[in-house]
Amino acid sequence: MAGVSLKCGDCETLLKSVEEAQEHAELTKHTNFVESTEAVLNLVCSTCGKPCRSKTESELHTKRTGHTEFVDKTSEAAKPISLEAPKPKDDVEMQEAGDGSGSSSQQEEMVVPEVNQQLFAELEEMGFSKERAIRALHFSGNVSLEAAANWIVEHENDPDIDQLPLVTISSKKPEAPKPSLTPEEIKLKQQELSLLALRKAEKEEEQRAREKIRQKLEEDKAERRRKLGLPQEDPAAVKPSPPPVEEKKSFLPIRPATKAEQMRECLRTLKQNHKEDDAKVKTAFNTLLTFAKNAATNPNEEKFRKIRLTNANFQDRVGKLKGGIEFLELCGFEKVEGGEFLYLPREKVDIPVLHSAGSELNSAINNPFFGVL
Repeated sequence: MAGVSLKCGDCETLLKSVEEAQEHAELTKHTNFVESTEAVLNLVCSTCGKPCRSKTESELHTKRTGHTEFVDKTSEAAKPISLEAPKPKDDVEMQEAGDGSGSSSQQEEMVVPEVNQQLFAELEEMGFSKERAIRALHFSGNVSLEAAANWIVEHENDPDIDQLPLVTISSKKPEAPKPSLTPEEIKLKQQELSLLALRKAEKEEEQRAREKIRQKLEEDKAERRRKLGLPQEDPAAVKPSPPPVEEKKSFLPIRPATKAEQMRECLRTLKQNHKEDDAKVKTAFNTLLTFAKNAATNPNEEKFRKIRLTNANFQDRVGKLKGGIEFLELCGFEKVEGGEFLYLPREKVDIPVLHSAGSELNSAINNPFFGVL
């Protein structure tokens, strides 16, 4: 049987043509290819028509979109592979024109490769620079946001990570139009970006908290030396404290822009007001997490959407602590019946907001530096 694909002997990837093998070699530096009678898979999603070239790719597509039905069209797409290397376009044109000067074709102009503009925009929204985004998309094959982000993580220490990649004009191929995203895919991407933004905010807060603790330790050390009558350390070796302007809180605090930031501020206020009683703070956070989780998972059950404010246990765990009731109001709860109850109307249940509340609470519970600043 004639070969219908080329197999990479280094990673066993199946490729449809010599052109694909050349591109694979450029990206991976693999050079061991053999002709194979095994056809490249062509699993087409019955819902959106996306072709998948492997079981892994189809499983990832199912995980991202929920689409589970695929039609195997491998046999229809399989055809004998041509092992003749394609001639560069410039060489063919020059041969047809009878031009004997071949030196100009060897000095082709280098340009920035084209990348998937939708994925590029999403990477920039996540905070990656233009250079890193283009470089990641180019070398990961423009296949997905996840692949590009993983490439950046794996190559963040490369010396050329912040340089634009360059390719010759002849190797620059027009990008195939990407099918429009389904509503489910759009929702998943929005959730992924929200989660990444939350993680980024958590890391920044942790870094600020570590710096605050370090500065406090240095100040305590200097104070002990002063009390013991010891000379102060070399000022050049001791970093000065930051200007007090940044540590002061305005008499008119700026209200956080997003609901997630407002929730975080409520939790920070609650912890700072009771920083000497970690058990009380942890109990409050866990109680709030239970309310948010119950409302999100059982939105049709009124008992999970109604809280008696006069309940002694509720008052002891949350009600008496500044920031607790405010947090629940940000989740959608409203005071009703003369302020006796907190109630979340069924039509006002906002699942993304409740999920955001859960994320903020989990961060506050698990991050040892939360609320230190």
